[in-house]
Amino acid sequence: MTRDPRYDILFEPVQIGPVTARNRFYQVPHCNGMGHRYPRAIAESRRVKAEGGWGVISTEECEIHPTSDVSPYVEARIWDDSDVRALALSVDAIHAHGSLAAIELVHNAHHSGNRYSRLPVMGVSDMVVGSYDPNQAYAMSRRDIAAVRRMHVDAARRAMDAGFDIIYCYAGHDLTVAQHFISRRHNQRTDEYGGSLENRVRFLRELIEDTREAVGDRCAVAVRFAVDELMGEAGITAEAEGREVVEMLADLPDLWDVNVSDWSHDSLTARFGDEGSQVPYIEFVKQITGKPVVGVGRFTSPDTMVSLVKRGVLDMIGAARPSIADPWLPRKIEEGRPEEIRECIGCNICVSSDMVIHPLRCTQNPTTAEEYRRGWHPERIRARHAEENVLIVGAGPSGLEAALSLGRRGYGVTVADAASEAGGRVRRESRLPGLATWQRVADYRMGRIEALDNVDIYLESPLDAGQVLEYARELDVSVVAIATGARWRNDGIGRQHWAPIPSDGSVSVLTPDDLMDGKLPEGNVLIYDDDHYYLGGVLAERLCMAGCNVTLVTPAADVSHWTHNTLEQDHIERRLYGLGVRMLPKHEIQSLDGGAAALRHLGSDAITRADCDHCVMVTSRTPVNELYHALDAIPGELAAAGIRRVVRVGDCLAPSTIAAAVYEGHRFAEEYELEEDIHRIPFTRENILI
Repeated sequence: MTRDPRYDILFEPVQIGPVTARNRFYQVPHCNGMGHRYPRAIAESRRVKAEGGWGVISTEECEIHPTSDVSPYVEARIWDDSDVRALALSVDAIHAHGSLAAIELVHNAHHSGNRYSRLPVMGVSDMVVGSYDPNQAYAMSRRDIAAVRRMHVDAARRAMDAGFDIIYCYAGHDLTVAQHFISRRHNQRTDEYGGSLENRVRFLRELIEDTREAVGDRCAVAVRFAVDELMGEAGITAEAEGREVVEMLADLPDLWDVNVSDWSHDSLTARFGDEGSQVPYIEFVKQITGKPVVGVGRFTSPDTMVSLVKRGVLDMIGAARPSIADPWLPRKIEEGRPEEIRECIGCNICVSSDMVIHPLRCTQNPTTAEEYRRGWHPERIRARHAEENVLIVGAGPSGLEAALSLGRRGYGVTVADAASEAGGRVRRESRLPGLATWQRVADYRMGRIEALDNVDIYLESPLDAGQVLEYARELDVSVVAIATGARWRNDGIGRQHWAPIPSDGSVSVLTPDDLMDGKLPEGNVLIYDDDHYYLGGVLAERLCMAGCNVTLVTPAADVSHWTHNTLEQDHIERRLYGLGVRMLPKHEIQSLDGGAAALRHLGSDAITRADCDHCVMVTSRTPVNELYHALDAIPGELAAAGIRRVVRVGDCLAPSTIAAAVYEGHRFAEEYELEEDIHRIPFTRENILI
């Protein structure tokens, strides 16, 4: 296949100071949960992106000194020469495929807890640290400012030694010392670094000049700057100080990487923003500077990318999340197969990896962060070990991923599902407010399966144990995978309750499955959210749209508590307030009786009553595993039918996120030949010994 000439402009080289990017695809800095702890793993992840065609590939933020220690979060480090060797692994991997390597140097100032280094925290002014730690940052003296400048220069020189091509001066996301100097909120100084905007920009200007002097014509110098903090007059705005900062420094750096702040706005989920949501804030930058500009906006459409370049908004198409969902996105466009792009769904499960401090994961791409430790690749998979056929019962996210990956390996695969449409929980949940992009999980897999002659899907085909045996004999099936998902409980058992919530039947009890089946109640509805992820808030939205009076009760400290990790909690709470949802955090349901819920406040034990006609239990799920247990109970008949193994995958085994279901489907396919062995360490460990 050949590239569509409409997209030729995306593959033009771009000069960035003394270096040249081979195309306009730019993986901007993003966290990955691996950082300095897993250097080989992150190097392999970046190698795959370079192989996939990204012209520039950046690190996550890279701490320049122990006074900028963000432990326990696992970012990159370049504290001393020992870090150079680890970072060079990534540089070499990126260069091996002709891409440029960029490093985002950072001093986080008062957003550094220094929990590992235990050094006093420095800030632009005397202020509390940017976490709930009970300590404060001290205002940097002129000597401290000079020291941080030297730290940055030393780090830039080490980065140059590691082989990086682009060195960042980072002033974004409300996380960095350079942005703190610019910010009127953080900068309360009265010396030459405070007061006027020119004074507040002084430190960033010095940082750029210092870095340029240190690297000479060997490396390009980039500035990452948040042009708008979306706080109105309380912060930097694109119409005022954001524009003025760019005007002051217009052609000083070799490249502008522009976005909005803070991180929850920059990495806005699909539930709260569409593709290109940042464009209105950043489009002015190209009018001011003659240097290349890169920006982000969860871009997945090549037509949108071309439009941004032709309209003079961007020179380079920036991506973090889309580059995780499909590391080969540029190459697929270049090779004339954009329909094969694995599009980001904007769920931010990738962001949660950094927040909860574990290696990166992605709903769409189960191979991410597994390139080194498991040897997985997003576009290549081992050929089958034998000529065998597999029956998969269930066409949800886990079943579809297993079918696609086993099909790519060359196995004969038959999928049977009782529903009239494939997709399972993805299909159902994508019809809820704000979750439409989640259907991409099913659409991508169904589209790729259609191109495989060795995979067949039969819908409206419920199977019992006897029918599975019949299929096995007819199709010569060796392995059966049960991927029948899970159903929501209606008794309230979950994290808070280990026994059913007492009820006299005066309140109708519903589950999320009922609502997704179209059984929408009327009147006063109480949602009891002991799940703490997105669904409780989404269902509250749906019920408000249907005209219900909604009360959301949760034992957590705030609604949709786990979504702090996906940067959504504030957005969710604001939306629910705007819809008039009554929210009662730190409450549990003691009973449902007399047409009301008896609620206990977890702090005071005070009991209140909330009138309700209906209660929606969003607490926990029960695996739909009856078929598995029926088959497991007849080993002799399985053997007689030629079935050597029956396994459960996805929610049928252990209900979790859609990302986990996809991952388990892929793991089953990758490890198909391996018998279950819980004593086996299933991946390569990365131990760093000195």
